[in-house]
Amino acid sequence: MEISVLFIGLRLTLGFFELNSGLKLNYSGDGLKQRALCTEARAAGKVTTEDSSVICKLQGTAHLPAFSMDGDYIIGGAFFIHYNMQALEHNYTTVPEPLRCTGRIEPREVHLSRAMIFAIDEINNSTKLLPGIRLGYQIHDSCASVPMAVKVAFQLTNDLDHVFYSSDNCSQSGIVMAVVGESGSTPSISMSRIIGSFNIPQVSHLATCACLSNKQQFPSFFRTIPSDQFQADALAKLVKQFGWTWIGAVRSDSDYGNNGMASFLKAAYKEGICVEYSESFNRIHPRSRIQRVADVIRRSTAMVVVVFAGLGEMRLLMEELSREPSPPRQWIGSEAWVTHPDMLKFTFCAGAIGFGIPRSVIPGLRDFLLDLSPTKVAASPIFTEFWEDAFNCSLGKSEKFMLFFFNDYILGSVTEKRLCDGSEDIKKLQSPYTDTSDLRITNMVYKAVYAIAHAIHNAVCQETNSTTQCDKLSRIESKQVLAQLKKVNFSQNGYHVSFDANGDPVAKYELVNWQKSKSGSLEFVTVGYYDASLPVGQEFHINMNITWMEGRKQVPVSVCSDSCPPGTHKVLQKGKPICCYDCIPCPEGEISNETDSTDCFHCLKEFWPNAERDTCFPKSVEFLSFSEVLGIILAVLSICGACLAVIVTVVFFCHRTSPIVRANNSELSFLLLFSLTLCFLCSLTFIGAPSEWSCMLRHTAFGITFVLCISCVLGKTIVVLMAFKATLPGSNIMKWFGPLQQRLTVVAFTLIQVLICTVWLVVSPPFPMKNLTTYKDRIILECALGSAVGFWAVLGYIGLLAVFCFVLAVLARKLPDNFNEAKLITFSMLIFCAVWITFIPAYVSSPGKFTVAVEIFAILASSFGLILCIFAPKCFIILFKPQKNTKKHLMNKKGSCDNLKQQAVSTQSSACAKDSIVDSSVICKLQGAARLPAFSEDGDYIIGGVFSTHYNMEMVKHNYTTMPALLKCTGRIEPRELHFLRTMIFAIEEINNSSKLLPGIRLGYHIHDSCASVPMAVKVAFQLTNGLDPVFYTGNNCSQSGMVMAVVGDSASTSSISISRIIGSFNIPQVSHFATCACLSNKQQYPSFFRTIPSDQFQANALAKLVKQFGWTWIGAVRSDSDYGNNGMASFLKAAYKEGICVEYSESFNRVHPRSRIQKVADVIRRSKAMVVVAFVGLGEMMLLLEELSHEPSPPRQWIGSEGWVTHPDMLKFTFCAGAIGFGIPRSVIPGLRDFLLDLSPAKVGSSPILTEFWEDAFNCRLEKSEKLILKFSLYILGSATDKKLCNGSEDIQKLQSPYTDTSELRITNMVYKAVYAIAHAIHNAVCQETNSTSQCDKLSRIESKQVLTQLKKVNFSQNGYHVSFDTNGDPVAKYELVNWQKSISGSLAFVTVGYYDASLPVGQEFHIYKDITWMEGRTQVPVSVCSDSCPPGTHKVLQKGKPICCYDCIPCPEGEISNTTDSTDCFPCPKEFWPNADRDTCFPKPVEFLSFTEVLGIILAAFSVIGACLAIITATIFFRHRTSPIVRANNSELSFLLLFSLTLCFLCSLTFIGAPSEWSCMLRHTAFGITFVLCISCVLGKTIVVLMAFKATLPGSNIMKWFGPLQQRLTVVSFTLIQVLICTVWLVVSPPFPMKNLTTYKDRIILECALGSAFGFWAVLGYIGLLAVFCFVLAVLARKLPDNFNEAKFITFSMLIFCAVWITFIPAYVSSPGKFTVAVKIFAILASSFGLILCIFAPKCFIILFEPDKNTKKHLIKKKEL
Repeated sequence: MEISVLFIGLRLTLGFFELNSGLKLNYSGDGLKQRALCTEARAAGKVTTEDSSVICKLQGTAHLPAFSMDGDYIIGGAFFIHYNMQALEHNYTTVPEPLRCTGRIEPREVHLSRAMIFAIDEINNSTKLLPGIRLGYQIHDSCASVPMAVKVAFQLTNDLDHVFYSSDNCSQSGIVMAVVGESGSTPSISMSRIIGSFNIPQVSHLATCACLSNKQQFPSFFRTIPSDQFQADALAKLVKQFGWTWIGAVRSDSDYGNNGMASFLKAAYKEGICVEYSESFNRIHPRSRIQRVADVIRRSTAMVVVVFAGLGEMRLLMEELSREPSPPRQWIGSEAWVTHPDMLKFTFCAGAIGFGIPRSVIPGLRDFLLDLSPTKVAASPIFTEFWEDAFNCSLGKSEKFMLFFFNDYILGSVTEKRLCDGSEDIKKLQSPYTDTSDLRITNMVYKAVYAIAHAIHNAVCQETNSTTQCDKLSRIESKQVLAQLKKVNFSQNGYHVSFDANGDPVAKYELVNWQKSKSGSLEFVTVGYYDASLPVGQEFHINMNITWMEGRKQVPVSVCSDSCPPGTHKVLQKGKPICCYDCIPCPEGEISNETDSTDCFHCLKEFWPNAERDTCFPKSVEFLSFSEVLGIILAVLSICGACLAVIVTVVFFCHRTSPIVRANNSELSFLLLFSLTLCFLCSLTFIGAPSEWSCMLRHTAFGITFVLCISCVLGKTIVVLMAFKATLPGSNIMKWFGPLQQRLTVVAFTLIQVLICTVWLVVSPPFPMKNLTTYKDRIILECALGSAVGFWAVLGYIGLLAVFCFVLAVLARKLPDNFNEAKLITFSMLIFCAVWITFIPAYVSSPGKFTVAVEIFAILASSFGLILCIFAPKCFIILFKPQKNTKKHLMNKKGSCDNLKQQAVSTQSSACAKDSIVDSSVICKLQGAARLPAFSEDGDYIIGGVFSTHYNMEMVKHNYTTMPALLKCTGRIEPRELHFLRTMIFAIEEINNSSKLLPGIRLGYHIHDSCASVPMAVKVAFQLTNGLDPVFYTGNNCSQSGMVMAVVGDSASTSSISISRIIGSFNIPQVSHFATCACLSNKQQYPSFFRTIPSDQFQANALAKLVKQFGWTWIGAVRSDSDYGNNGMASFLKAAYKEGICVEYSESFNRVHPRSRIQKVADVIRRSKAMVVVAFVGLGEMMLLLEELSHEPSPPRQWIGSEGWVTHPDMLKFTFCAGAIGFGIPRSVIPGLRDFLLDLSPAKVGSSPILTEFWEDAFNCRLEKSEKLILKFSLYILGSATDKKLCNGSEDIQKLQSPYTDTSELRITNMVYKAVYAIAHAIHNAVCQETNSTSQCDKLSRIESKQVLTQLKKVNFSQNGYHVSFDTNGDPVAKYELVNWQKSISGSLAFVTVGYYDASLPVGQEFHIYKDITWMEGRTQVPVSVCSDSCPPGTHKVLQKGKPICCYDCIPCPEGEISNTTDSTDCFPCPKEFWPNADRDTCFPKPVEFLSFTEVLGIILAAFSVIGACLAIITATIFFRHRTSPIVRANNSELSFLLLFSLTLCFLCSLTFIGAPSEWSCMLRHTAFGITFVLCISCVLGKTIVVLMAFKATLPGSNIMKWFGPLQQRLTVVSFTLIQVLICTVWLVVSPPFPMKNLTTYKDRIILECALGSAFGFWAVLGYIGLLAVFCFVLAVLARKLPDNFNEAKFITFSMLIFCAVWITFIPAYVSSPGKFTVAVKIFAILASSFGLILCIFAPKCFIILFEPDKNTKKHLIKKKEL
């Protein structure tokens, strides 16, 4: 573009001069006389001077302006008054003709040029702007073409003089101050490149190309119309607003269209919008190009068409579409055409919407435009042409103007028109020239002229004593105007004018809709607006109903795929844009609860999807309860078992003296029954919802009771066994098994189990848990074992005792029955062991509550087994067979028994409570002692202040019996908070001394210390709400007593939340300077909260963008466990997730936590792999964490900090954090603040407890009055006088290095300053009235805080150059500095601002870095912090199970697939005819394979084919030479020759199978093979039949040979062959074979082969051959025993046997052979069967003919062989 513009400029030769240094010119006088002197010199022809000078000559003819006027300063103008330029053909041999405009005049551009003249006239008549100075103008016609625009640019740069003189150079000759124009982007680019070189500013009214914002290429370009970048963003948001994701895009093929559409498509891509087509065209393109674009629109499926086109192009496209209208389309237009009245004639575009420049009103413009009489018109060629075109008449003087002006200016001819008669009334003319109803672009011209005028004004005028003095004799350069133009900031007619750093204004648009009026015509209706200066997300607003295409009221739908309902997720359609997808139901266990979900997500562990899979509902909780049938049954059985044990006990107790009870060891029996009762009852602990105590009880109770039970059984078994062992002579064994030993045995065995259970409960006890794994759709409440070893140890010990008991019982089973219960114990133990052996697999495999049921069943079954087997027989004898219950029957052995002793323990508990009732009183009383403010001053209106001057509060323990002690602050004073506090006082005093803000009104203040704690903050809030009076009276309520107007503070989010919840109820506004929690933006919860510091939501977004900027996807996160940290980190993590950033850990802590908690966080940081740590932490917490890390430094970490700590000077002492970066509040300057802060003498300090404490801490000395102050201040802080030296007056605060005195980086300080001023402005607006430019304030006016709250929402002012306003959430515009901790030259750390973040800038442009960053350890390379390295091409990412998405493995692409990008999420297959390379990152064509004549196999098969054919020919030759011989004649010579001929064809047809398949070869190979083989077998069949029938004919009376003569043989052969010919013909007609590429047999290569076409045809041909061969084989077998000499049937049999064997083998070989080997198998079968035939049938005959001629005689052949 640049080269073409410069080339055109060279061809025009308008900007280059001849410098003649040899001439001597007389030069004297100042700059004002230079031009006059040069003119006189040219006239005289003689010029002499002592100084050297240069002559400047214009190259070419000067171009007269369309409109011009002289003035003190000239402003240039460029408009395309004509829309075309004469096309010139350059022959490069003669001087080109002058450029000329052609075509009809453009009324709108005449309107715009006249608006420029109107603005200049208005300025010239102004007494405020450029008084005494007259502006002139030169307005040119650029013809909307680049060549003419370049000519105009040089013209404006050089002036009109053909020759002039200069002492230095020719570039400053006739320079204009500035240029207004051009209307098009492309001509504006050309002009700006030229005049920008001379520092001439250009202010365009309609050039919107975003490329012109590039200050490196266009340093002097400005515009009053917004850049297309804003319009593109607005259009993308508009399309997104209405859910259109599938659109068409049409653009002008120009800088305006191409750049605008590129910006739109980029913004649309970010919004998830897909483009079906993107077409471009230009008005100079042939009509076919425009027709093609129209056809694309007609055929497309997108209902919405976004058009970024110029007016001329759009008109051509609409005209083309009107010839053959497309289906209804919703048109979305750019500002260039969507608000142009001429476009309303295209009624099929009704409903179109787009953004237009806001309408405006310019007083006096219409009268100026209509002030055109025929006389005035005739004086201007432009007006003349316009007048004649408008009224279709000819002015009298037009011919003279044609000769004088048109020949040089435009190309045209005089048409025969009537003469204008003076009746033409321009006031009645309907034309874009006279239309002032919709001034959009006109206002842009108007503002451009005023912007230039203000810049000149600022350059030449001085403000003195409220008057303006302008020096019209002052000579200024255009670069001075350029410098001033960057700073202009004014309003004209209510329209603000200013430029940003790119020369662009604030972007504001109206949303215009084409609606039908009541008359039925289309009109523009403004239905909304777009304001880029509003906060992100609030720029776009619609305030009226929109009419859509065809007058519809419903929003059109334009999507590629319908939305996916909840319960499904989108799966992209392969090869299509992201807006084209299929809706796939969510997998089991996953849901999607929103429309168009990109993925399904798992329900929380305790939830499960509904049937539609769009909602998670809580899983049903399942456990074995007492209310269900199974639980009831088991509980009943447990109770029944326990009752049964009790009943048996009662029976035994009642018959305790009976022999059977005494004989069976009654003591152990009762103990056994007791343990069985417990066993039955312990099963009840397994039923019901598990709890901590029930889980521990059920297993231990079960284990101990069962061991007790089995120990008793074991004791009984041992006693029985030993009792009979003791009857042996000399045995004294029973002394070891007496009652004492039995008790000890039971206790010992049970004690072991108790110890096992105790260890289990101490080490890892059972606990209740929710089992979420067994069933997906429900939760099993169960007891986890805690330690599985403990559980199986308990169970194993029971089993061990049971087995031991079982073994002993088996040993004792053969003792005498009457005394022996060993058999019964054996059975009980057998049942017991069987139950518990079965229990193990059942327990392991039973799901859910059935696990518990199995356990209960095992307990009950084994318990019932014991009680029934051991005690049921005894009870039966006792109750029903008492005759057996005798000593005699029991054979005398008695056992001693003692009574069973039982103990019972009971506990009682009681509690009581008392309530107290406090009656309300009518008198208002403060509850508790009032707390004196730290600083206070009376005033007409009081402002509250809350600061964390101390950082801790005394911990108070409440006993709830006495009145609590007063809250007291403790710890050292915080100098920075004192600095903030004093800043508030400074601001209030500054306001009190101001004559503009609240004049005559004095503000007071009550400033409190919140101790950085919530309890004290709450107390302060009530204090500020209630005042200090302990008792007061009111006629209404107590809430309006001592209320302050507003509150500044607190510094922390948590305490600010507490304060806001209290004072917000009373409508007291709170303006915080440092509470950044995003939660405070919620106006429903905090309606009266404001802040001058941005919300953490913006900081979180900025931090996420910062992390993403440097490619960090694996980070650590640390936060304060507070509202600030938790909410800020939550916002950051949400933003980070959107940016694809993963978090390795997220730790929180608070300064009140124990050190162990902070150590844990530090250890996590040390052990982590993430190199980057994002810390959303308060200052106190961060200091504690870094101090902990400094004890044992972690590996190098890149710290990313929030504004809460990253800009605090105290943090720089942690040098291991060098390289840290983070966002901080911008630095500022507050004049006078430092002097105020340092204005502290010991006397002034001594009057304030806070200042006293600060002074003593700062200088480590004690003031004389400190003891008295300590007593007075004891209510305020907790402390005692320390032994310090007395202050001697030598302390100099100006030399003190402290955060209090530090004013080098006023960040948060400025937030306090702005907060006070915001409140003051709100009070001012509530109590003051503006009259005659003065403020009248009524100090007696009583206002309420809610009035201040209302006014605070509206404040909008600047103080010390810092803007203050609040959005609807009470937040300011978010601006941050990017701060880097860098080492200074001295080696100490310092804060260096390396970039900024401004949320008011367009999306994507908010974040900017302009300095080098120093990273951790002083590195200059950006650190790497990723979980997994990037996957190279040829691999794809596979997420590591259970880890975030940033952790993945790089898996090589599967066979046949590639990935050609880094970090590819998936591999994609190559096209069918391609295959991946070894690295699997590129596809290359597959090699093509077929059986060719050039390869070894092909050569061998071809050679055998040719040899076979030659062999057949040789045989035929031999037979022909001996055709009269008996052996030839006897074997049917005619069929023999025909057979040899067919065999020759058979051999040769195999050659058609070799070589690349073609259409003819595919059809030939199969048909030739089929027909020749049938011919061959038909001949063999004929020979066989003849041989067989010849011997049949020798039978007496046989006349059969008449049917098998030569004619019949020929007919047989022809008939058999003809059938095959018919089969082949049908095959070729219906579905013939064809060549194809086989891509399936081999993945890595292509097999060229012949497809069968019809498989049925192929197998029919082959089957028919087989049928004939089998028939021939059968006949040959029948004729095999005929006389040998005449019989060739044996040879035919062999040949057919070979033939059939070959083709039967061929079938599986053919089917299974791959690729070219299929063809080779087929050729082999043909050759093998052919060689079989020729060798078996003809070789013996040839041998006889050639080598045994004696056998070739008739005598030999007719000899018959005897059987």
